[in-house]
Amino acid sequence: MKTVYLAAPLFSEAECDFNRKLKGELHSLGFKVFLPQEDSNNVHDTTNRQKIIFNKNLTGIENSDLIVAVIDGADVDSGTAWEIGYAFAKGKPVIGLRTDFRTLGIEGTVNLMIERSVILCMSISELLNHLKSIRDSNK
Repeated sequence: MKTVYLAAPLFSEAECDFNRKLKGELHSLGFKVFLPQEDSNNVHDTTNRQKIIFNKNLTGIENSDLIVAVIDGADVDSGTAWEIGYAFAKGKPVIGLRTDFRTLGIEGTVNLMIERSVILCMSISELLNHLKSIRDSNK
């Protein structure tokens, strides 16, 4: 079973609900999912909280087979952008999910550095189809 690190903003109820929904979709395809809002943010040590969360997320990326990154919004969430860059530098496949129809016009869909670092999917169904092909190619 391949592990997906789900990189996404997690600062509103709507974002967290979307992330949980997406995690369920990925899980239903047979992927194990590391979701930071559930797998690293429940830290009660207020003194070392940031260090612990950072290290758990770093380990989550390192232990994943691929990254799915939600890149909606006028600009990509800064934490998600960092996770994309780190995973890309580590040679891990990064699949960007953009359900937001806004673009940068002639400049591209999202920030150039992000767009060139990901396999871009423009819908959940496109993402799921791409992940099915990854899953099935490894059987």
